[in-house]
Amino acid sequence: MSNQAFTGGVRPGGLTTSTEIRILLCYLLKSVNIPLTRAEIEGALLGEELVNYFELSDALDKLCELGHLTQTAQGYQVTPSGRDLADTLSSELPRSVRESAINAVLAAQQYKRKLAQHKAQIVKTEDGGWRACCTIEDLGEPVFSFELYLPDELTANAVKERFITDGDQIFRCMLGLLTGNRQMAIDAISSCDKKDKEE
Repeated sequence: MSNQAFTGGVRPGGLTTSTEIRILLCYLLKSVNIPLTRAEIEGALLGEELVNYFELSDALDKLCELGHLTQTAQGYQVTPSGRDLADTLSSELPRSVRESAINAVLAAQQYKRKLAQHKAQIVKTEDGGWRACCTIEDLGEPVFSFELYLPDELTANAVKERFITDGDQIFRCMLGLLTGNRQMAIDAISSCDKKDKEE
């Protein structure tokens, strides 16, 4: 492997050489098989503390310079030579790092899709509290919305994030309760519980 990388912000077991980071980027883009923006790549890899920010930025630039990646308006894409690099050398990377990177990107993409459908914002009220305004839209029209008064910003942000990730289950639970379909509500809650345990 090549030169040692800066390791500030990298968890134990993360990548510590520039070569490893380049291999991971080619492997990641080959595996997801869609363009990823710099923000999506940074969010996934830095969020999991797999690489250092400066090394990641340098690796993206170097891979483009070497022709292993191309950058388009949609984001970075792997080239045939980058695919070959990933196929040949990805076994040099720890399996846990490869899996963490893929899972982080997929989770970020899922969150982005939900963010487009599950709208949530928080607004400070005149009395110092906070109001969470949550809406699910379909074809640009609201199909479910509610507002909730909360005592502090931390709780309001927690409600906002939870609605974005689990708005569909919250809707199913409310619909089940309001229509007397208790099983629908139970199933929605069970689905959230199962997901929480998996995380």
